[in-house]
Amino acid sequence: MPGKYSTDLTPWVPGMLDALDDPSVKEVVCRKSAQVAWTDGVWNNYLARRIHNDPCPIVLLFPKDKTIRKYLDQKFVPMVESSPVLRPLVDVSTSRSTGNRTDFKKFPGGFLALVASNAPDNVKSLSAPVVCVEEPDDCNTNVRGQGDSVKLLEERAKTYEYRKVIFGGTPTVKGLSRVDKAYQASDQRVFMVPCHECKDEHVLSWENVVWDEGADVPDEVLGNAQPSTARYVCPHCGVPWRDVDKNRNVRKGYWKAQKPFRGVAGFYINELYSPFPGSKLAMLVERYLKARKELEQGDESDMIVFENSCLGLAYEYRTDVPGEDALRERALEYQELSVPAGGLELTVGVDVQHDRLAIIIRAWGRGEESWLVFWGEISAARTCIDPKDPVYDELDRFIFGQYQQELGFPIHVSAATIDSSDGQTNDAVYQYVRSRRGRGVKIMSGKGESNNLQREIVSPPKKVDLNNKTTKASKYGLQVHIVGVHKAKDLFFGRLKLEGHGPGRIHFYEHVRSDYFTQVLSEIKAPSRQRGGRKVYQKKSGVRNEALDCEIYALHAARVMKLHVRKPDQWDAREAQLKQGDLLAPAAPESPAEQRPAAAPVQTSKASSQSGSLADIARRMR
Repeated sequence: MPGKYSTDLTPWVPGMLDALDDPSVKEVVCRKSAQVAWTDGVWNNYLARRIHNDPCPIVLLFPKDKTIRKYLDQKFVPMVESSPVLRPLVDVSTSRSTGNRTDFKKFPGGFLALVASNAPDNVKSLSAPVVCVEEPDDCNTNVRGQGDSVKLLEERAKTYEYRKVIFGGTPTVKGLSRVDKAYQASDQRVFMVPCHECKDEHVLSWENVVWDEGADVPDEVLGNAQPSTARYVCPHCGVPWRDVDKNRNVRKGYWKAQKPFRGVAGFYINELYSPFPGSKLAMLVERYLKARKELEQGDESDMIVFENSCLGLAYEYRTDVPGEDALRERALEYQELSVPAGGLELTVGVDVQHDRLAIIIRAWGRGEESWLVFWGEISAARTCIDPKDPVYDELDRFIFGQYQQELGFPIHVSAATIDSSDGQTNDAVYQYVRSRRGRGVKIMSGKGESNNLQREIVSPPKKVDLNNKTTKASKYGLQVHIVGVHKAKDLFFGRLKLEGHGPGRIHFYEHVRSDYFTQVLSEIKAPSRQRGGRKVYQKKSGVRNEALDCEIYALHAARVMKLHVRKPDQWDAREAQLKQGDLLAPAAPESPAEQRPAAAPVQTSKASSQSGSLADIARRMR
């Protein structure tokens, strides 16, 4: 509506605007529900003030292109056209003469660029002191392999001393939500509301909403519940609040920080504060009861929406995969780099980072029962982008080394899959794979495929070395193995649920580096807004996942060896072969200490030192 914005109905808005105007506040985070006037009351007001009084370049990031058009048509253009001071400053047309486009609006002293999170060039090419992210949890986490769109945008503001980074959105799944993580890192301001009866203050919470049961005619969905009787009960004195009481009390509220301020002002607000007709207590209760009914029938989607969009909370997705403590208790008493009696084949999975290689060695036996032999990382002297970096020679110690089986015979690695999905390190990996042919180990370059949820763990490899004369793949050229990571993770996490010994069981040694369990549980299979609500694997915020990636590559190598279809007599023959000794097996490589100074292992936790130096590791492998 034309005229000055009124905060009578939304008394929490002024505190947010004050933070946006505070030069000591570098970042503003709002973890919110729907219907709390964030876009109209907070962002649009701040944007209008900057255009009118303090113009500068401004970038606004949206999840998708269509959300840009929706914002312009429903929010921005009506605001400009109804404001006498903005109308002459901002030309909302898209004529060529003005230099304006649908996603680019100029005004004296600056511009407003509206960018979709799936457009990496637009994100990387713009620099501005004010950047705003609309619904961070819906934005692209990997823009065409070039990184997180939100982080790319944040980098564009770092060069400005008086920058303002603004996050506003509803959270998604607990552990995955970017806006929830950002709020947790802030001073965590909550809106305190006094009771009209006892005057004590508290944060409005769903647990204080009650309603009557005992409807004369039970409803198919609502049961005996009577949403029309819904009221809010003060947790201090027990006095019930009607909608009108709640709205009056909210107008007397104020913001209160729960943590020290360190440059990031965080705000939490939910729909219980909203005075709008669609947010009445009776309607919220009805939405909750419908979601609860669906949850009882095994469908969590409506309850996720309720907790995200109504309560402004990250949903704690329920999984039956054992937690870190449970897995740690299942660890077996055998030594690192030793192979338990049941292990008859060794595979290696390697995840390649720019500064280090993460390595898992897993032993396999009958029925694909497996034992972790080694988890660790080795750092590059310079960078893993360089194929001549000594880190690749150190990798040889693990892939071509000799290990001791508990039954008394030596055993070597049969196959290894090395990550080659990074566009900067893949050439080094390709060269490594090419140069290690004919040494008794099947070494493969692998690339995870996560978009196709139906891709099998193993599929025909893609040939990348072409014969220039015929354009056909060279007979001796390199092949890249596309790994169906979704199905591989389904299998891996499904097997983590199995206890005891037998087919499919996954085992770990007692003194495995402490970050192993955190990293293998670093992803959650949960509905994704970016994937149309489909359940996909998503990485928890702030957690590394190299160990999980290594496990998936080690599993891929085992599947390429067809260990899952090997028959009992074939396993018997393999065990007999190992006991006899492989006369053709290559000699164990010399230890790094005998060749040159070893690169230091990456220290990621206190337990990292338990593995010892690479020289120690090499001596234990001989």
